[in-house]
Amino acid sequence: QVQLVESGGGLVQPGGSLRLSCAASGSISDMEHFGWYRQAPGKQRELVAALSGSGFTHYEDFAKGRFTISRDNAKNSMDLQMSDLKPEDTAVYYCNVKKSVGLQWVEYWGQGTQVTVSS
Repeated sequence: QVQLVESGGGLVQPGGSLRLSCAASGSISDMEHFGWYRQAPGKQRELVAALSGSGFTHYEDFAKGRFTISRDNAKNSMDLQMSDLKPEDTAVYYCNVKKSVGLQWVEYWGQGTQVTVSS
């Protein structure tokens, strides 16, 4: 069983930076996909950035050039570095890890951390 806990959210001014962290209890070394998602009020949860076990990264258009996803195997964690933040980045951010087991995906979610971008 894997439990994920996000941290690092908060209130930041437009143009500022935040680094979100996702700490895992239970090994995530065998996970195949690592992702950060976000959900703004009244909107569906959306992918922000993803990282495969082989190191391939994917960023949604709004995140390209501003956000960086990474993982730290030694710390059993993953991070999302965010810069040049905009008010529209305001959302609850969630980390997600998943792996395939047979024909199914097994995935785990954190509880989310609030990011508010406002002057």
